[in-house]
Amino acid sequence: MRLSLCVLLVTLALCCYEANAKVCPALMAEVRSFFLEPEGFYKINLVKFFPPGELIEAAMKVKKWVDLMPFQDRAKLYNFAKSIQSQCNK
Repeated sequence: MRLSLCVLLVTLALCCYEANAKVCPALMAEVRSFFLEPEGFYKINLVKFFPPGELIEAAMKVKKWVDLMPFQDRAKLYNFAKSIQSQCNK
């Protein structure tokens, strides 16, 4: 349930922005890192956005739960996010 909420929020962020701008490559790198890379790399990608410490801690907790999913399922979610990105960048 929580993961589906995260995927929904990512989908809304990628496709429903008022300016209809292209998706930022840094955001897609963060999404890739969230689903496919180890915690250390994800934290490095997350720090690029200069979030407060509490948000980093919260994101790392969510990342630990996502890492419990099988890799194939995480790869499917990332590929879904990429397909949304390609539709938004048209």
